[in-house]
Amino acid sequence: MKRIPVALEEGIAVACMALLVVITLLNVVTRYLTDQSFAWTEEISIFLMVVMTLAGAGAAAARDRHIRIEYFYDGGSAARRRQLKIVAACTAGLLFLVLAVLFARMVADEIRYAETSMGLGIPRWWFTIFSPLLCLAIALRSFGVAWAAAKDAAE
Repeated sequence: MKRIPVALEEGIAVACMALLVVITLLNVVTRYLTDQSFAWTEEISIFLMVVMTLAGAGAAAARDRHIRIEYFYDGGSAARRRQLKIVAACTAGLLFLVLAVLFARMVADEIRYAETSMGLGIPRWWFTIFSPLLCLAIALRSFGVAWAAAKDAAE
């Protein structure tokens, strides 16, 4: 968990947000000056939002900052909190592992059927290839949190 810094996911999220701001600003200015918009910017914006969300989820998983019901978590002993952390992290890891597999199947279908994007006409898998990879990264981060909590329990 500590070998790959969380700054990687944070950097990806920040870069996506910066690109979203630039693309949206250019689209607004173009619309204002010419009364027309770039249709292709929507495809890129959706892709950037998905990547930004998954990168942010990876950073949250690495820091064990995902949503939880604090009443149950804080209301018990340290051993209970550790057990709940392990269960929650393993559950999140399994969820994102399943998502990675399903996204990988989707990417394989897009490659097999040569699907192209509506606005740009480029292969759709160019956009969607990042989803299974980021879901796998989130799963590994979650399992890393569970492993660290289990290791702390053993000591």
